[in-house]
Amino acid sequence: MDYGHALEFGAFITPTNSQPQAPVALAQLSEQLGFDLVTFQDHPYQPAFLDTWTLLSYTAAATSTIRLAPNVLNLPLRPPAVLARAATSLDLLSGGRFELGLGAGGFWDAIEAMGGGRLTPGQSLEALEEAIDLIRGIWNPDERTPLPSGEYYPLSGAKRGPAPAHEIPIWIGALKPRMLRLTGRKADGWLPSLGYIQPTEINSHQERIDDAARGVGRNPAEVRRLLNVPYGIEPERLAELALVHGFSTFIVVTDEPSALAQFAQETAPMVRELVETERVRLGTAAPGRSSRALAARRDGISYDELPASLRGKAIEPGDFAYRAVRSTYMRGGAPGIVLRPEDTAGVQDAVAFARAHPDLPLGIRSGGHGVSGRSTNDGGIVIDLAGLREIEILDEQRRLVRVGPGARWQEVARALEPHGWAITSGDYGGVGVGGLATAGGIGFLGREHGLTIDQLVAAEVVLADGTLVRASEDENPDLFWAVRGAGANVGIVVSFEFEATPTGNVAWVQLAFDASDAASLLQRYADATDNAPRDTTLFLVAGTTRAATTPVARLYGVIDSDDASVIIERLQPFLAIAPLLNQSVQLGSYADVISNAPDTSHDGRGEPGFRSGLLNELDPETASVAAELVLSGSTPWFQLRPVGGAIADVPEQATAYAHRRARYSVTAVGRSASFDGLWKRLEERFDGLYLSFESRTGPDIVARAFPPATLERLQALKEKYDPDGLFRDNFPVR
Repeated sequence: MDYGHALEFGAFITPTNSQPQAPVALAQLSEQLGFDLVTFQDHPYQPAFLDTWTLLSYTAAATSTIRLAPNVLNLPLRPPAVLARAATSLDLLSGGRFELGLGAGGFWDAIEAMGGGRLTPGQSLEALEEAIDLIRGIWNPDERTPLPSGEYYPLSGAKRGPAPAHEIPIWIGALKPRMLRLTGRKADGWLPSLGYIQPTEINSHQERIDDAARGVGRNPAEVRRLLNVPYGIEPERLAELALVHGFSTFIVVTDEPSALAQFAQETAPMVRELVETERVRLGTAAPGRSSRALAARRDGISYDELPASLRGKAIEPGDFAYRAVRSTYMRGGAPGIVLRPEDTAGVQDAVAFARAHPDLPLGIRSGGHGVSGRSTNDGGIVIDLAGLREIEILDEQRRLVRVGPGARWQEVARALEPHGWAITSGDYGGVGVGGLATAGGIGFLGREHGLTIDQLVAAEVVLADGTLVRASEDENPDLFWAVRGAGANVGIVVSFEFEATPTGNVAWVQLAFDASDAASLLQRYADATDNAPRDTTLFLVAGTTRAATTPVARLYGVIDSDDASVIIERLQPFLAIAPLLNQSVQLGSYADVISNAPDTSHDGRGEPGFRSGLLNELDPETASVAAELVLSGSTPWFQLRPVGGAIADVPEQATAYAHRRARYSVTAVGRSASFDGLWKRLEERFDGLYLSFESRTGPDIVARAFPPATLERLQALKEKYDPDGLFRDNFPVR
C-alpha cells in the first residue's frame, strides 16, 4: 500500500514555556539538519506550554526554509474564519511555509459561547467538516464562489482575504471511523501518532480513508499519510511503514538536540535508501495530479504529451497557481494550460506543443499588462515568458543591454540606473518588456529618444516552426523590420538588445487642472506640447463616469533635466492651460519614476473596452469633439500621449510601426451607446491607431493600425515566417 509520495521527515517539538527560546532553537537546529518540517502540539490550556500559534509565527520569523505546522490545532478554540485569515497571513509572511494540521480537540462548548449551537458528541464531526469548507472558502479569493452557510460557525462579518502563498494542505489527526472517512473525503493528509495506533489497526484505518476517498471520486493517493514516531525507532520499521502501510512523512518526537541530529543524519538517509531501492525495483510511480485537478482539464489539449522541458512548469486549471495566471491586467481568461518555459529551448518546445494544437487559441504573454488582453484566452494555450527575465550589460562603451521578454520595465530601469542609462518604456513599470518592445513603446522619454523600438538593435526570435534566428539590420533585416511594430505576428522574441541612452536625474511632474472648459484646456495643452522642447513629455488624462460639476484633468510626465530653472521654464506654458488645482514636481532617477507597479498577479475580469487612435494634429474642432467626450460622463479614462519629436525623425518605412507623422496617441475606455457615438465622431479624425491601446479585433482594426503598403509587406512576411498562422490571436495581419 505504497502511495508513492516523496519521503519527508519532520520534528515534533514540545512548546515549553520554561525556556521560551528552547523550542525556537530546536526548530532552527531542525532547519540546519535538513528536516522538511517542524511541528508543535496545541494545548493552550496547559500552563507549561506557549501558545502554539504565537510560537509558529515567531519561529517562522526565526527560520527561512523549513515548513511549519501545528500538530494538531485544537479546532474548537480556534474559530475557523479567524484561523483561515491567520493561516493566510503566516503563509504569506513565511514565503509559503505553513501547513495546517487540525484535530477535533476538546472544549466544543466553546462554539456555543461564540454564538453557535450546542453540540452533541456526534456533531463535532459535522462541525469539523464545516470548518474545513469554511477555511478553504476564505482561502479562495474568487468572490463568485459563495462561502459555506455556517451552521456551527457563524459567518457574520467573515470576509475573504488574499490567497495564501501556496496551496496550504489540511491534515487531520484522527483515529475514529467517522473521522477517518472525513479524512478520505476532505483532507489532504492523515496525521496520527504511532503510540496511539495498534499495528494491526493501521491497514483497516487506511482502508477506511481510501474507501471514503473513492466514494467521492478521489484517488486515495491524494491523501498524504503522515506519522508521529518516537525517537529510537529503527530505520527498517520506518521503511516498512512506508512501503507496506503507505506513510511518507515521519515526524520524530524529541526535544533532544543530539536525538534530532542522529535521526536526520543516520535514520532518515537509511530510510530513504531502503524505500527508494524497493520503489525502483517495483516501479512505484508518484501519485500525480489529484482527481479534482484532472477533472478541471479542458478538452482538446494533450496534457500528457508535454515536452520534458515543460513538465512541472505548466499550470493547469486545477492547480493552485492557476488563479494567478489565468487573467491579464484587463481581461478575464480561462486558458486550458499556461506553459512557463525557463529558457529559449523551453520556448521552442512550447511552440512545438502549440503547433500540435492548431485549432486552439494561442496567447503569448510577457507581463500580461496589454490592454487588449490577448495574452489570455478561453480553453487555449498561453506561453508565459515570465521565466525569461535576464538583464545583462553586453557592452559598456556602446551602452548595449540584453533583456529578456519576461522582465518588467521597472526592473530594467533599476538595473540601468547605476550606469546613468535609460530605455524609454511607456508609463507603467509593471509592463513586460516583450509586449511593449514589439508593438512600439510610447513613453515619458519618447519626444526626446523615440519609441522603445527605436532603441532596439537586435532580437533573437523563435519562429512558428521552432527555429531560433537573430534579427538585426544585418541579419534577417526583413524580420527585424517586422519585429519593430508587428512582432506578435512573426514569432516570439526571446531576447532583446537595446542601445540605452544616457539619462541623469529627471523632473517627475504631476499637475491637476479644472477641466470645466475642456475644449480650451485641450487646445492649450496641444499648443504647449507642440512648442515644448523635446526634453519635455507630459501625458494628459481626464474623464469621469458621471457628468461631474468640476471635472479634473491631470498632466503627468517627465522633464529630462535636473536644473530647477530649466524645469520652471518648461512648465510655464503648461501651468497656463487652465485653472491649476494641484501641483507636484520631484527630482529623481528615471527608475524612480517608472517603479510604480506592485508585484502582484493580474486579476482582470470580463473584456476591456479600450479604444485607440492617432491624431496628426489637435486643432480646435478636434479639441471640441474630444472635450464633449471627456465631459459626457461616459468614459472614466481619456488620455493624450505626445508622439512627435524624435519619434517623427524615423522614416515611416523604417519599421512596421509606420505612423510617424502622428503627434498624439488618443486612448479612451467606455462601454455605452453614448460613448460609442462620441468616439465615432472623434475617430473620423484619426489617421491610424496604436494596437497596444486597442481591445477591438478584426481586419478593419488591423487595417487602421498599418498603412496599406506596410500591411501588404507584413502579409508577405507573415506568409514567409508563419504560413500556417500559428500566431493569429493578437491582431493577425493575415
